[in-house]
Amino acid sequence: MTSKINHHQKINGQIFPQPCPHLADFRARSGSKPFWALHDCLRVKPPGGRAAIRRDPSEVPRCGTCGDASRPRIYACMACATVSCHAPPQSSHAAAHAASPACSRLDHEIAVDVDRAELFCCVCGDQVYDRDFDAAVVLAHTSGSLQPMKPENLRKRRRIDYRPWTPDLRERTVMVNNASPIDGTSTSSDDLPLGLRGLNNLGNTCFMNSVLQALFHTPPLRNYFLSDRHNRYQCQSKNGVRLCLACDMDAMFSAVFSGDRTPYSPAKFLYSWWQHAANLASYEQQDAHEFFISMLDGIHEKVEKDHRKPHNQGSGDCCIAHRVFSGILRSDVMCMACGFTSTTYDPCVDFSLDLEPNQGSSMKTGSTKLSHSCNGEADKMKSSQNCGISTLMGCLDRFTRPERLGSDQKFFCQQCQIMQESLKQMSIRKLPLVSCFHIKRFEHSSARKMSRKVDRYLHFPFSLDMAPYLSSSILRSRFGNRIFPFDGDEPDTLDDLSSEFELFAVVTHTGKLDAGHYVTYLRLSNQWYKCDDAWISQVNENVVRAAQGYMMFYVQKMLYYKASEDQVAS
Repeated sequence: MTSKINHHQKINGQIFPQPCPHLADFRARSGSKPFWALHDCLRVKPPGGRAAIRRDPSEVPRCGTCGDASRPRIYACMACATVSCHAPPQSSHAAAHAASPACSRLDHEIAVDVDRAELFCCVCGDQVYDRDFDAAVVLAHTSGSLQPMKPENLRKRRRIDYRPWTPDLRERTVMVNNASPIDGTSTSSDDLPLGLRGLNNLGNTCFMNSVLQALFHTPPLRNYFLSDRHNRYQCQSKNGVRLCLACDMDAMFSAVFSGDRTPYSPAKFLYSWWQHAANLASYEQQDAHEFFISMLDGIHEKVEKDHRKPHNQGSGDCCIAHRVFSGILRSDVMCMACGFTSTTYDPCVDFSLDLEPNQGSSMKTGSTKLSHSCNGEADKMKSSQNCGISTLMGCLDRFTRPERLGSDQKFFCQQCQIMQESLKQMSIRKLPLVSCFHIKRFEHSSARKMSRKVDRYLHFPFSLDMAPYLSSSILRSRFGNRIFPFDGDEPDTLDDLSSEFELFAVVTHTGKLDAGHYVTYLRLSNQWYKCDDAWISQVNENVVRAAQGYMMFYVQKMLYYKASEDQVAS
């Protein structure tokens, strides 16, 4: 196996290997035509196999010098197609071919690995990279078109820059007459952080209280409402007195962050939500996750009616709920016969994850990504997996793992022009500012006409790196090391910190399916607090780790640290 030369350059935020001088000379003389000429010889074994160079699918390449076909590497010269072997530190017939007198004045330094479809410099003795060649290889993988990998509405979406807002005279008058500034320097005798206030249970409304407590301390959402970006008095004077969940949220933020520790009753918000979700309007226990989705949908609908035009959740130009929670999922469906891939994109406001099967063997993929947990949690994760305990990272592995669809789920292949069996793989095209992970603990069986709750323990890290689950990472693992603009590689999405998240809220559920109770744990300035309806108490982090997580809220690390600094400063 060749050693890798560790020289790199950074272009537009992306790290690339330094160009090989021999490859540069080859390109200067021959251009990119030889690379694209190889496209007809590229063979990809479906579904999703590694690309190889073969003139005939049944061809077995052998070294032209020694006739051996079992060497670690077999290369074909880009200039004359001579096949040679390379097995360092032993003899290298590929290097000998490039250095032969007959080839010394021609472009025989560059060869291609016939089994891996990777370029090799016989003089440098190392793998080299070329954009045109790598594009040809990826083109062979996608069977005919690169367009599915770069849809216009995503690749060219407008980045929303920060624009400072200054109220005009009318808005300032409304604010002065109706708003009261928050005294961020005030402290209470119980030394609880500002914004920690209990919520009264209005009759089986713990599902609502638990989600609201998490939203009150979601940094981007909290900053939006406390900076008066949605003023309820201005909204009502402009649009008249009507249903507006955002106005009710504004009122609750003002009350919760007023410094008053008396438990607050969110009756007005509950009534407004009932008007929006009439099918859920009752004093029966509801699902916290269903409430979360319904509430965000209500805020989004209000914004659409105000602006009289639809908003794309993934564009960044949308309501505050989707600007904070909305991401984009990528779904690849690959034909099992020819390898053709159909790609679709869908916005999402949360990630609903299945628990791993309750057996030790189901942890086979989780251990491969232990290095992505932070703050020394890798050992704990490994111990949990050895004991057969489900982990959040294991659930994400399962979510992004290729899945073979059954014969009853065939899709129409555009290349085969018939219905074919397929392989489906999900990945995350764009991460939201705040990621909400919903664990599917409530199972419903229509065949058995019964429902049950899954009480299995789930280990979740306090710090999480989402990079392994991004579309760009999964495509690289599928196509190999290529210089190619993979999905999600725009300069504005390449910040390493944007994939690192910190846990700040956990919604838990205890009890049975139809008779349970929701509680929220909040992490403020690295201290955990338990919000149990009207009661607020400080708890140890071990209590949180042992809790039965139902919904976990993670914020991008840079936003979490900024929020913590602001709280300490106040």
